[in-house]
Amino acid sequence: MKIRNNVFAITAAALISSAAYAADIKIGLMGPFTGGSASMGVSMRDGVRLAVKEINAAGGINGDKIVLIERDDEAKNERGVQISQELINNEKVVATVGYINTGVALASQRFYQEAKVPVMNNVATGSLVTKQFPNAPENYVFRNAAPDNIQAPMIAKEAVEKRGLKKVAILSDATNYGQLGREDLEKALKIYGVTPVAVEKFNIGDVDMTSQLLKAKNAGAEVILTYAVGPDLAMIANGMAKIGWKKPMIGSWTLSMASFIDTAGKNGNGAIMPETFIQNPPTTPKRKAFVDTYLKEFKPKNGRIDSPVSAAQGYDSVYLLVAGIKQAKSYEGPKILAALENLNTPYEGVVKTYNKPFSPTNHEAINPSDLVMGIVENGRVEYLNKEDAEKPSKR
Repeated sequence: MKIRNNVFAITAAALISSAAYAADIKIGLMGPFTGGSASMGVSMRDGVRLAVKEINAAGGINGDKIVLIERDDEAKNERGVQISQELINNEKVVATVGYINTGVALASQRFYQEAKVPVMNNVATGSLVTKQFPNAPENYVFRNAAPDNIQAPMIAKEAVEKRGLKKVAILSDATNYGQLGREDLEKALKIYGVTPVAVEKFNIGDVDMTSQLLKAKNAGAEVILTYAVGPDLAMIANGMAKIGWKKPMIGSWTLSMASFIDTAGKNGNGAIMPETFIQNPPTTPKRKAFVDTYLKEFKPKNGRIDSPVSAAQGYDSVYLLVAGIKQAKSYEGPKILAALENLNTPYEGVVKTYNKPFSPTNHEAINPSDLVMGIVENGRVEYLNKEDAEKPSKR
């Protein structure tokens, strides 16, 4: 009798547990979890996981449990294409969050557009990402990361207007990210009447930047403006040290990646970049709770999130998407789209408070006022301008 009662108790507990959620709702999660972009991808993934864990603990989406379908795109366009089709056609996801690399996004997100499944870019920053389908009656591509046409003017302003450095060199990688970013930089510099004295590119994985740096040096460059990812950016900083030529590095937000900071070491000190989120000091209770929970949950080395921007934006992307699904009261793409374009309730996120972040004509949640400038100092990113440490609390 005792054994029978125990079996009944276990079975009942299992039934109660399974009944806590009406159904499993699949949301795709894709990014580079291995390779040179992994510090961004893993940080984003963990931010997403944290948000999903919180949402499920609070009852899920209208009683349904979120199940993440995670895939490593390895920062490869062809892999991203395969994964996107798998998530849509086989896994039947209601939406996907992710995309770290601009090239992967541009190669892959057309499948979401065709299937009318929303995709929330939470890290890829190429200006074209949300404008890839200008003639479509509906646009299923959203973003809560700072596009390059916002970052590039900030980079140009810091170099030319604030520091008076008009002899600029641009070093960018040969990917879509690097080349589209370079174009945005050149447009931003034109506003100041500045033409770069050198424009050089390199391939992903190049370990010797001597040729590009010597051309910049011989052209009289006073500052190096960059568009690339962490490991390659470190080769620029280390390359300058190798030839005994130290000039300021100002570039896109990827200068905040752990793979740049750790590989460049002391040579990376002083690198400057626009940021939506800086780990320390947390400037709102929401940010502090996020950082504290992330560190406790994932225990990153030395208490430093490898890519704080990716983690914070990944976290917020889930809450924004879920807000749309809840408002739509549906898992149908067109209804979620309509809800996201007219969110009724503000969401206090980690990056900012999102108050009607999207509209039918604007799928960009991040504005120029949401960014601050960061600087690498002794293994961490700090606020370049101390007054900015209080800026997020005023948003």
